[in-house]
This record gives sequence, structure tokens and C-alpha cells, in this order.
Amino acid sequence: MPRTSMTFGKSHLVIETGTHEHSGTTIVERKGLGHPDTLADHLAERLSRAYSQYTVQHFGAVLHHNFDKLALLGGASEVRYGGGKMTAPVRVLVNGRAAPICGGARIPVLEIVEAEVREFFAERLPEVLGHLDISFNITSNSSPGAVLTGDAVPDRTRWFNPRSVDDLRERLVRFSNDTSLGTGWAPENSFESFVRELVNHFSGQSDFTQSHAWCGSDVKLMGYWDGESADIVLCVPQKSRHVGSRADYIRNTETVLAECHRLAGLRLPGAEARFRLNARDMPEKDELYLTYTGSSIESGDEGVVGRGNRINGLITPLRPMNLEGANGKNPVYHVGKLYNIAAQRLAERLHETTDGHAEVHLVSTTGQRLDQPWRILVRLSSPDVEVDKVLALVSEALDGFPALTDELVSDGMVLS
Repeated sequence: MPRTSMTFGKSHLVIETGTHEHSGTTIVERKGLGHPDTLADHLAERLSRAYSQYTVQHFGAVLHHNFDKLALLGGASEVRYGGGKMTAPVRVLVNGRAAPICGGARIPVLEIVEAEVREFFAERLPEVLGHLDISFNITSNSSPGAVLTGDAVPDRTRWFNPRSVDDLRERLVRFSNDTSLGTGWAPENSFESFVRELVNHFSGQSDFTQSHAWCGSDVKLMGYWDGESADIVLCVPQKSRHVGSRADYIRNTETVLAECHRLAGLRLPGAEARFRLNARDMPEKDELYLTYTGSSIESGDEGVVGRGNRINGLITPLRPMNLEGANGKNPVYHVGKLYNIAAQRLAERLHETTDGHAEVHLVSTTGQRLDQPWRILVRLSSPDVEVDKVLALVSEALDGFPALTDELVSDGMVLS
């Protein structure tokens, strides 16, 4: 395949053209809004945004923090037809770092975190709200590299205890915090779009969930698509207090399956779609995906940041992807967040421009300027590409990190 290799600022850029299109075979997974891993992702990002907004309002800058190691440990519950209750709390392990002070002014880190955790569960799983055990494991320890050679205090030790925002080196130049990468691709096919829509339909605010109070939000889908037909394994929980009997539960599963086929007919016209719902159910033994809260977080399951959906909301092992957990990372210079978003958006722009498949990889080196990745790889299926247009789009993406930070802090962008 044709390859163009060049120095782009202080980055090494490779553009490959005429690459293979994605084959028709697709394996895709999506975890819904009530899945423990999605809950962990979205809560971590919410904490980062709330902390960032506070420090911007009070000090004019996003202070150093990260909440991307947050974890949820499932509680315990009793489930009965027509009722149920929590019997042990869900533990929220808020792991990370955050500057607790700036210029002598205290930042109420624990108060911000606790308020956001409780508000988050009030919105997502109100049945859990009164059964939370929040553990704060938040430090302000210095990053590695502060070598003591005398009485002077290394600058690095002030990053999480700044005398003022002037101690934040990213106020002058933004440097990558890690050696990592961001990956993006476009376009997604009709089946990938259908998977996202179907999971959102059953786990989020939709006409279906509004009119079927028994529908829980811990939805998970695994799908296989060969370009002509779809095989889908789907889990949709039911809330026990709205399900009076085994017969009610079975009737509700039939309603879910009918809705699946209806949407498949609209989104995958002409294709055969086969669905398996709640495959582990054994109705004759009353072993069912029946829950009190609508999520398995109520009964021992765990959620950890980075184990769920990627930036585009999907888990696609046959597509290029990486394992970075973007949620909860600092939106100013953490490449595990910024490079993934930038790579995805750049791939979408390149697809629009070339009318073909586009794939982007941004690879960082820790300590190098954020807007000058160590390596940039662009792969395009189109054989005829205007290199100047590609370079312009790459440059635009790399120049956009300050605006992307502002968007992440203020906009409430959903990353997965």
C-alpha cells in the first residue's frame, strides 16, 4: 500500500492509503447505563468534571487530579416477586489524587466527591441511594521524579499543592502526562449503530422504559454480524417490585423480544436477526434476571473504570482499539483521555473528507508536548488522497486540545 512518511512539527507522521476496508464480519459489545462498569466510568468522569468546574471557578484553572481508578463493589439484596430490598451497601471506592489546596485556600475535595456520588446514584439507581458506603482514597502525593538535592523544593512536588496556578506548568505549555496512545476509526457500520441504539433504548430514557417500569438499566449486548444476518445475546433485567409473578416476568421478556425484532426491522432491513434474551434464565427454578434495583451492582457484581465501552460507546475487538480508561482522567493533559477523543474525531473528519474508511493512532511520549505526539499514524482506504487536506485536518486536531479541555469541563460530554 502507498505510504507517506514525514516529520510533522516534532512528530513523525505516516499516512497509509489504499488500506483494506473493514470486512463485513463484526463482533461488538455494549454495556448499558446501569452496568457496573458503565456506572464506574460515568461516575469517575462526573467527579473529574465537578472538581474541574470548582477549581476553574475559584482559581481560574483546572488543578491536578485524577479519579480514573474508581471502583464499585457490589452490595447484597433480596429479590421477591412484587418486592425486594437491599441487605448490604454498595461500596464506592474513590481512588485517585486531587489537589486539596491552592495558595492557602482549601478545596473541599471530600465534600465535592460525596455530593456528586449521592446525586449520581439518585439519578441512575435511586434504590441504591440509601445503601452506599463511600471510601475516600484520595491523596495529593507527588508524581515520581522529585529528586532532592539540597534544601530547594522540587517544582514537581507543588503540582498537587500549588502556591498558585502559576505552579502548574501546563499554564505555559501542555505536556503529555504518560506514554500512551489514542485510537479512532470511522465509519461504523449499520450493525454497530444498531447495537448502540438498542442498548440505549432499554437502559436509558426512552418511550419503552418510560412505559415499562419493570425494565432495569443493567443491559448488556454481545452481537455477531456477517454482513447479512445478526446473532445477538442480550441481557435485560427486570425490577422485582414491578413483577408480580413468574408469568409476569415471562410476559415481559416476550415484550422485550418483540421490541428487539421491531427495531431490527427498522435498522437492519432485509437482514435476519436472531436474539437470545437472558440466556442464563431457568424459569422452572425461578432463577431469573430479576433485580431489586435494575442493576447487578446490588448483588455482588463490581464495576471498574476502563473495563467497559470505549470512547465511541462500543467494544469492538475486530476494530482498532486500546485499553485506556478515559473517564476520570484530568482533561488538561492526560493523553489517555484527550488522544482517544481527538483520534476518534479526526477519523470521522477524514472519513467525511475521503469518503472511505479512516483509522487514526496518536502515540505520546511522556513529557513531550501534548500537541506534538511522538507518532501519528493515519490509515485511509481511499487510494486517492490529497495529502495537504490530511495534514490540515491533523493540524486542526492537534491545535484543538485547549478547546477540547473546555468542552470536557463545561459540556457534560459522555465518553462511553
